Amino acid sequence: MTNGRVTNEEPPADGSLLLDQQLCFALYAAQRAVTAAYRPLLDELGLTYPQYLVLLVLWERGETTVKELAAALRLDYGTMSPLLKRLESAGLVRRERSARDERSVLVACTGRGEELRGRAARVPGALLAATELGGAQVARLREELWQLAQRAETAAERSR
Repeated sequence: MTNGRVTNEEPPADGSLLLDQQLCFALYAAQRAVTAAYRPLLDELGLTYPQYLVLLVLWERGETTVKELAAALRLDYGTMSPLLKRLESAGLVRRERSARDERSVLVACTGRGEELRGRAARVPGALLAATELGGAQVARLREELWQLAQRAETAAERSR
């Protein structure tokens, strides 16, 4: 796709500095567009996209540590802390020190956070309908993106 148009052109040789040929830019544009498509769905829930992601992890795993939550979302602690503070202020999560290890902070949904789960259940289907993607397309795309993420993480580790 170039400038919003699907093309059958062969990409130029490696080293192209054309913006539309950059993998990173295609990913960036797709991420921004997907987040924008989520926005009206999440506005109905009173959530931002990062807050939604935190709740997805908590709904899936139950009570978890901030460290585990950050790892699941691939975020650093400095990003997690204000995000959790806002969710706690909204009455959706609670944070407390672990009785077993006072260095660990546990995070869990409140009753209000659990209630939101039912309303949020329609979000994934609504996004698929809005983007007109089928289940097989989504599965293939998700698998390719996870493979790319793993390869990029490995490349980043090698360059350190």
